[in-house]
Amino acid sequence: MARISGVNLPPKKQAHIALTYVHGIGRSSSEEILKQAKIDPTVRIEKLSNDQIHAIQEIINAEYNVEGDRRKEKMLSIKRLKDIDSWRGSRHKKNLPVRGQTTRINSRTVRGNKKRTVGSGKKGAPAAK
Repeated sequence: MARISGVNLPPKKQAHIALTYVHGIGRSSSEEILKQAKIDPTVRIEKLSNDQIHAIQEIINAEYNVEGDRRKEKMLSIKRLKDIDSWRGSRHKKNLPVRGQTTRINSRTVRGNKKRTVGSGKKGAPAAK
């Protein structure tokens, strides 16, 4: 089983898809990595040799910010928005949608407003004696 940047890649998936399991690598960057490593994107992960896996790992370490570092960077940028009291930061503080989505009807569960459908709280018919 191939392990890249602390993530076990699924052995039956094609290489360009399997690399997207690493946080911080998407489809285009995975194809770019494989192109640099001179590996066919459609080859399955289980067919890769240790040298090829090592080459992929070296490229990722040299050029990409992935997994823990990527998550930490994202967390710090959100913290910065909260500290400077920007509008987006205040939305993050309140656990509300940040990017302009409406909250009147949608995002009920985010707001804590779980309305039930009509009749969901009805009592059953009285039992016959």
